[in-house]
Amino acid sequence: MSKKSSSSRKAATDFGESVDQLTQRNIECVRELEEAANQERSNSDRVADVIAKFCGSMTFVWVHMIWFGGWIIVNTIPRLPHIDPFPFTFLTLVVSLEAIFLSTFILISQNHDSKISERRNNLDLQINLLSEQENTQMLKMLQAIVKKVGAEMELSTEVEALAAQIEPKDLVNKIKEREK
Repeated sequence: MSKKSSSSRKAATDFGESVDQLTQRNIECVRELEEAANQERSNSDRVADVIAKFCGSMTFVWVHMIWFGGWIIVNTIPRLPHIDPFPFTFLTLVVSLEAIFLSTFILISQNHDSKISERRNNLDLQINLLSEQENTQMLKMLQAIVKKVGAEMELSTEVEALAAQIEPKDLVNKIKEREK
């Protein structure tokens, strides 16, 4: 273990919780958020998720290989009644209908995943904004402490810029300008 990680673990312990405990608490929080999101799903969303998950498995591939192979063999063996002779028009119809329904189930599942992802992104943004505000306040407090104790320290323009309140709208506008 490096000096840095052991000292950060010690510092966390000084405040009552170890890094492992903090990590476990965060994992539990994320798990609870995921569980709450899953509880909000409707029955049709759950069915779509199960179908989409099955369709993305090797079992699905093997079932289709056996089904298509069996269909082709049964409908090409001489002296057997062929319910769908070559070029297998009925098989083509069934596969096309299956593709329509499967793509719909997959889109429903992806829409649900997209909603959860948007929620996570919003949460990340809120936490980042709070962290930025906290850091700005800490820089201001540190500047005040330096001034109060009379320490000789030249404040760089970077520190002063970082201590200024940042407006998210301004950052979005700057990003948009650079994208042009």
